[in-house]
Amino acid sequence: MNIPSHVDLVNAIADACRSTVISLFRNHPENFYYFSLFTSQELHPPRISAWSKESLDRYCLKYNLSEDDKACIRWSYGESPFFCYGEENFKLVDQLFSERPQLHYDMTDEEWITECNFRLDAMVEAIKRLDKEGLFGVGSERNKIVLLDEVMPPDYTNTERALLLNPPEAVQEWYNEAAEPEE
Repeated sequence: MNIPSHVDLVNAIADACRSTVISLFRNHPENFYYFSLFTSQELHPPRISAWSKESLDRYCLKYNLSEDDKACIRWSYGESPFFCYGEENFKLVDQLFSERPQLHYDMTDEEWITECNFRLDAMVEAIKRLDKEGLFGVGSERNKIVLLDEVMPPDYTNTERALLLNPPEAVQEWYNEAAEPEE
């Protein structure tokens, strides 16, 4: 069996995200301000989460949340009603991740770090590709949404990737409210 390459992963992740985002935007024509391609600390296959202004307002109304509570969940991938949206589009991504070297306790630290970076880099490259395609808007429209490649639980590397993926105008609000501090 051939081990999936970087190009294989980038293509599969980009295709899964593209299908998912097109469906999300078509089925929910709202003002999206947050898009996250997230994974676990163990670098399982990624999924997406997103928030729109309207979905946040509906969520807060449904649960009778205060403005402070609203601020706490505004950037939460796990609270979003679009958590794991389009999961069915990620079957090939799941397969390719399963064919990569598995992250486990008997790997050396160097092997672990190399594989983690390989997977995260593929996720970043996929988001960059979709952004270049204009999937998240262009010009001032693009600046209305922050694109994230997040590992959960969060750490400073999420902030580094956010700064890499976004123009300053798009990421500033998220950075001020939710960025992880440098360690």
